[in-house]
Amino acid sequence: MTDLALAIVHHLIVFGIASALAAELALMRPAAMSPQTVRLLGRFDAAYGMMALAILIVGFLRVKYGAKGAAFYMHNPMFWAKIAAFAAVGLISIKPTLRILAWQKRARADAAFVPALDEVTALRRTMLLEIHVFALIPIFAAMMARGFGY
Repeated sequence: MTDLALAIVHHLIVFGIASALAAELALMRPAAMSPQTVRLLGRFDAAYGMMALAILIVGFLRVKYGAKGAAFYMHNPMFWAKIAAFAAVGLISIKPTLRILAWQKRARADAAFVPALDEVTALRRTMLLEIHVFALIPIFAAMMARGFGY
Protein backbone atom coordinates (compact mmCIF):
# COMPACT_ATOMS: atom_id res chain seq x y z
CA MET A 1 0.00 0.00 0.00
CA THR A 2 2.93 2.35 0.68
CA ASP A 3 4.17 1.91 -2.88
CA LEU A 4 0.73 2.73 -4.30
CA ALA A 5 0.34 5.84 -2.12
CA LEU A 6 3.81 7.10 -3.05
CA ALA A 7 3.17 6.43 -6.75
CA ILE A 8 -0.13 8.33 -6.65
CA VAL A 9 1.38 11.33 -4.86
CA HIS A 10 4.41 11.25 -7.18
CA HIS A 11 2.23 11.31 -10.30
CA LEU A 12 -0.07 14.03 -8.97
CA ILE A 13 2.92 16.25 -8.20
CA VAL A 14 4.35 15.67 -11.68
CA PHE A 15 1.03 16.76 -13.20
CA GLY A 16 1.09 19.79 -10.92
CA ILE A 17 4.59 20.71 -12.08
CA ALA A 18 3.55 20.34 -15.72
CA SER A 19 0.51 22.53 -15.05
CA ALA A 20 2.58 25.23 -13.36
CA LEU A 21 5.07 25.25 -16.24
CA ALA A 22 2.25 25.46 -18.78
CA ALA A 23 0.60 28.29 -16.85
CA GLU A 24 3.87 30.22 -16.64
CA LEU A 25 4.44 29.78 -20.36
CA ALA A 26 0.88 30.91 -21.13
CA LEU A 27 1.41 34.04 -19.03
CA MET A 28 4.86 34.74 -20.47
CA ARG A 29 3.63 36.50 -23.62
CA PRO A 30 4.94 39.93 -24.57
CA ALA A 31 1.53 41.19 -25.71
CA ALA A 32 -0.21 40.10 -22.50
CA MET A 33 2.34 41.25 -19.92
CA SER A 34 0.91 43.47 -17.18
CA PRO A 35 1.58 44.18 -13.50
CA GLN A 36 -1.05 41.56 -12.60
CA THR A 37 0.70 39.03 -14.86
CA VAL A 38 3.99 39.65 -13.06
CA ARG A 39 2.27 38.86 -9.74
CA LEU A 40 0.66 35.72 -11.17
CA LEU A 41 3.98 34.55 -12.61
CA GLY A 42 5.50 34.87 -9.16
CA ARG A 43 2.75 32.75 -7.62
CA PHE A 44 3.02 30.03 -10.24
CA ASP A 45 6.81 30.03 -10.00
CA ALA A 46 6.66 29.69 -6.21
CA ALA A 47 4.21 26.79 -6.54
CA TYR A 48 6.50 25.23 -9.16
CA GLY A 49 9.45 25.47 -6.79
CA MET A 50 7.53 23.90 -3.90
CA MET A 51 6.33 21.06 -6.13
CA ALA A 52 9.87 20.49 -7.42
CA LEU A 53 11.05 20.05 -3.84
CA ALA A 54 8.08 17.80 -3.07
CA ILE A 55 8.75 15.59 -6.10
CA LEU A 56 12.33 15.10 -4.96
CA ILE A 57 11.22 14.04 -1.51
CA VAL A 58 8.47 11.71 -2.74
CA GLY A 59 10.68 10.34 -5.52
CA PHE A 60 13.44 9.38 -3.16
CA LEU A 61 10.89 7.90 -0.75
CA ARG A 62 9.74 5.74 -3.66
CA VAL A 63 13.31 4.61 -4.24
CA LYS A 64 13.75 3.72 -0.58
CA TYR A 65 10.31 2.30 0.28
CA GLY A 66 8.84 1.39 -3.12
CA ALA A 67 8.04 -2.16 -4.21
CA LYS A 68 10.90 -2.34 -6.72
CA GLY A 69 13.59 -1.61 -4.17
CA ALA A 70 16.55 0.74 -4.36
CA ALA A 71 18.68 -1.69 -6.38
CA PHE A 72 16.24 -1.46 -9.30
CA TYR A 73 16.76 2.30 -9.47
CA MET A 74 20.42 2.63 -8.54
CA HIS A 75 21.57 0.34 -11.34
CA ASN A 76 19.19 1.58 -14.01
CA PRO A 77 20.56 4.11 -16.52
CA MET A 78 17.01 5.25 -17.33
CA PHE A 79 16.60 6.31 -13.68
CA TRP A 80 19.79 8.32 -13.89
CA ALA A 81 18.71 9.81 -17.24
CA LYS A 82 15.45 10.85 -15.55
CA ILE A 83 17.38 12.40 -12.65
CA ALA A 84 19.71 14.17 -15.10
CA ALA A 85 16.74 15.58 -17.02
CA PHE A 86 15.19 16.75 -13.74
CA ALA A 87 18.48 18.42 -12.76
CA ALA A 88 18.71 20.06 -16.19
CA VAL A 89 15.17 21.41 -15.83
CA GLY A 90 16.13 22.76 -12.41
CA LEU A 91 19.20 24.49 -13.80
CA ILE A 92 17.28 25.93 -16.76
CA SER A 93 14.57 27.21 -14.38
CA ILE A 94 17.03 29.34 -12.41
CA LYS A 95 17.07 32.15 -14.98
CA PRO A 96 13.26 32.49 -15.23
CA THR A 97 12.89 32.35 -11.45
CA LEU A 98 15.51 35.05 -10.91
CA ARG A 99 13.94 37.27 -13.61
CA ILE A 100 10.45 36.82 -12.19
CA LEU A 101 11.71 37.66 -8.69
CA ALA A 102 13.42 40.79 -10.04
CA TRP A 103 10.25 41.78 -11.89
CA GLN A 104 8.21 41.32 -8.73
CA LYS A 105 10.61 43.53 -6.78
CA ARG A 106 10.33 46.24 -9.43
CA ALA A 107 6.54 45.85 -9.52
CA ARG A 108 6.39 46.41 -5.74
CA ALA A 109 8.36 49.64 -6.20
CA ASP A 110 6.38 50.74 -9.29
CA ALA A 111 2.76 49.58 -9.52
CA ALA A 112 2.75 50.22 -13.30
CA PHE A 113 5.91 48.18 -14.00
CA VAL A 114 5.80 45.95 -17.06
CA PRO A 115 8.87 43.99 -18.20
CA ALA A 116 10.48 44.92 -21.51
CA LEU A 117 9.18 42.95 -24.49
CA ASP A 118 12.61 41.66 -25.46
CA GLU A 119 13.15 40.37 -21.91
CA VAL A 120 9.81 38.58 -21.97
CA THR A 121 10.54 37.07 -25.38
CA ALA A 122 13.98 35.83 -24.30
CA LEU A 123 12.59 34.36 -21.09
CA ARG A 124 9.80 32.65 -23.02
CA ARG A 125 12.43 30.87 -25.15
CA THR A 126 14.18 29.68 -22.00
CA MET A 127 10.89 28.40 -20.63
CA LEU A 128 10.18 26.55 -23.88
CA LEU A 129 13.54 24.81 -23.53
CA GLU A 130 12.66 23.97 -19.93
CA ILE A 131 9.35 22.39 -20.97
CA HIS A 132 10.99 20.39 -23.76
CA VAL A 133 13.59 18.96 -21.38
CA PHE A 134 10.83 18.33 -18.80
CA ALA A 135 9.05 16.18 -21.42
CA LEU A 136 12.01 13.78 -21.33
CA ILE A 137 11.29 12.89 -17.69
CA PRO A 138 8.11 10.85 -18.29
CA ILE A 139 9.74 9.28 -21.36
CA PHE A 140 12.63 8.00 -19.24
CA ALA A 141 10.18 6.98 -16.50
CA ALA A 142 8.10 4.93 -18.93
CA MET A 143 11.24 3.27 -20.30
CA MET A 144 12.44 2.50 -16.78
CA ALA A 145 9.07 1.07 -15.74
CA ARG A 146 9.22 -1.30 -18.71
CA GLY A 147 12.64 -2.62 -17.81
CA PHE A 148 14.82 -0.67 -20.24
CA GLY A 149 18.33 -0.45 -18.86
CA TYR A 150 17.80 -3.04 -16.15
